[in-house]
Amino acid sequence: MQSALDILRERGFIAQATFEEDLEKAFREQKLTFYTGFDPTADSLHIGHYIPIMAMAHMQRAGHQPIALIGGGTAMIGDPSGKTDMRKMMTVETIAHNVECFKKQMGRFLKFDGDNGVIIANNADWLLKLNYVEFLRDIGVHFSVNRMLTADCYKQRMERGLTFLEFNYMLMQGYDFLELYHKYGCTLQAGGDDQWSNMLAGADLIRRKEGKDAFALTYKLLLTSDGRKMGKTEAGALWLDPNKTSPYDFYQYWRNVGDADVEKCLALLTFLPMDEVRALGALKDAEINKAKRVLAFEVTKLVHGEEEAIKAQEAADALFSGGARAGSVPTTAVTREELAADSRLISLTVKCGLCKSNGEARKTIQAGGLYIGDEKVSDVDFAVTAEMLEGEGMLLRKGKKNYHLLVLEA
Repeated sequence: MQSALDILRERGFIAQATFEEDLEKAFREQKLTFYTGFDPTADSLHIGHYIPIMAMAHMQRAGHQPIALIGGGTAMIGDPSGKTDMRKMMTVETIAHNVECFKKQMGRFLKFDGDNGVIIANNADWLLKLNYVEFLRDIGVHFSVNRMLTADCYKQRMERGLTFLEFNYMLMQGYDFLELYHKYGCTLQAGGDDQWSNMLAGADLIRRKEGKDAFALTYKLLLTSDGRKMGKTEAGALWLDPNKTSPYDFYQYWRNVGDADVEKCLALLTFLPMDEVRALGALKDAEINKAKRVLAFEVTKLVHGEEEAIKAQEAADALFSGGARAGSVPTTAVTREELAADSRLISLTVKCGLCKSNGEARKTIQAGGLYIGDEKVSDVDFAVTAEMLEGEGMLLRKGKKNYHLLVLEA
């Protein structure tokens, strides 16, 4: 029978692991308690959180106990990992709001009830109560500054300037692991590969102070076949909140991934059996579009629910076939007063988000990349009338894949 580690390995999650043979044995012989940390720096999770959450779900389904650690305390400092500048410090109120948003989104992937329901912990509960002198005497004594300075998360910042505030981050994350070990018997920290140095420090702290086994496990970043990070759109990050990234735009992103990335995405981002994943990934030429359609539907269903996934798929199919307008296409309502003030098409493409500025809209038109329905727009001074937006509205397309519907507000 496959262990949880076997499942993660087969599906392509694992980047690095400490004492992998011992970790494999622990997964097979006991109910393992593990944690993954989430910094509440926004009011929504994004696609960068998706891989760790899916891995948590696989381990939970295999019977293990997940802890989602919300970094309410560490978010007040900021993790220097992968950053070239110091993060803006957050208020307690903002962090609390973001935590509640995270819980709601995680509920689509993870169960919160039952024997191994997700435990939500917040490191603000212990970090904000620390006595600094006691912390240094009890925890700081186990950390070597020379060793810390060799960590990638610090080396990247040394030239631009690393504050002592941020230098404390590794100690605090290590302390988190120790605290969760004491409270819940947690022996594994799992997360993104950019956290490797911090994870090693936490596992080492438990081994030094408690003389017990502790492990670190990191996941591969979601990259395209040519090494670029996935989950970035023209509008920015690919968010799990439908108000930040619409279900239609979310669906379209996965519908349009590169052919070489389809099988990897199916393995990492869905719960489809690996036999089915491999069969879909083996499709060639035009047939691979069937696999992309499955990928887009399954991922959108997980994030937004089956109803929204069906709407997004129907909308995409209708647009692809030149059929009727579909309600799931991103839509912007325009008032008669707005048209009277500025009816230029370039302004409306900015208003609806197809272009970031009038200058970009003008260049798009000049390059032949903006369409009304199937008709290419050639006039940069094209003016939109209220009559054009009545009824089904005006369907705009930028390039091959970006659609938006303008309608007249009643």
